[in-house]
Amino acid sequence: MTTEATPQDQAQAAKTSPRALTRQRRRHSAARFWKQYRSHRAGLFGLTALLLFALIALTAPLTIGSDVQSVTDAPGGPLESPSAEFPLGTDQFGRSLLGLVVWGSRVSLLVGLLAAVLSVAIGALIGITAGHFRGWYATVLMRITDWFLVMPTLVLAIALATVMSRSLSTIILAIGVTTWPTTARLVRAQTLAVESRPYIERAKALGGGHWHIMSRHVLPNVIPLVLAQTTLIISSAILAEATLAFLGLGDPTVVSWGGLLQDAREAGAVSSGKWWYLVPPGIAIAIVALAFTLCGRAVESVLNPRLGVAR
Repeated sequence: MTTEATPQDQAQAAKTSPRALTRQRRRHSAARFWKQYRSHRAGLFGLTALLLFALIALTAPLTIGSDVQSVTDAPGGPLESPSAEFPLGTDQFGRSLLGLVVWGSRVSLLVGLLAAVLSVAIGALIGITAGHFRGWYATVLMRITDWFLVMPTLVLAIALATVMSRSLSTIILAIGVTTWPTTARLVRAQTLAVESRPYIERAKALGGGHWHIMSRHVLPNVIPLVLAQTTLIISSAILAEATLAFLGLGDPTVVSWGGLLQDAREAGAVSSGKWWYLVPPGIAIAIVALAFTLCGRAVESVLNPRLGVAR
């Protein structure tokens, strides 16, 4: 005699299914991560600052409008000091610096994020494959990595940005392809540690191929390291973008924080004492870079508690 399963039994079976258990573990892991992250005051400060800047950048088209970049319809006079109408003053064309700084946050944050993602993707790919295959393949990759490590990153980025067209994609590419070696070294070391564990040998004995080992066993174990490295590289990428734009290698058609510093230098703001042209974009760059660094350090401490003990 057979009986049909009741809805309660089906719900209970769904809760105990492998997929449901996986989702439950992920929710518990996320909750545990957030609970530990909240204990880092510096990390919370950095996260709050980043959320504020992200909100400002996303709402810029609504609060500021794209016409703030227009040179012909500038509402003020050139290089006006801060006032009630222009809280941060104006640039050499009479445009509101407050609007330019807000609009420039979109470009600077976007370039920093995309360049960091490209850098981490290259470093993770090289690190995982070099740690998995080893032999002559790993030797060649690590020697190339060592060459990039000893070469000045900024010099390489300037060289690439010089020979290529002046655009945001060039800046992203120049930063991304010159800042990946540190990630590659860290990921390779983590890959070697993961592949020395017994369950990797069991997976190979059961017929697991190279792709299965790297994607199902190695990658999930290096993702926390990659995440922490990404938050740290974003701050460096934003500083690199500002440096390249300040040197005149950025896209002149878009507004960014580094581009504002370049415009201030060309307008003679340094020698004439027009501090309001230099200070706002410089402070914005410093705050965002510091915020990403604080978040990265907090993520590192959560993912690797031994760092907190060591410090």
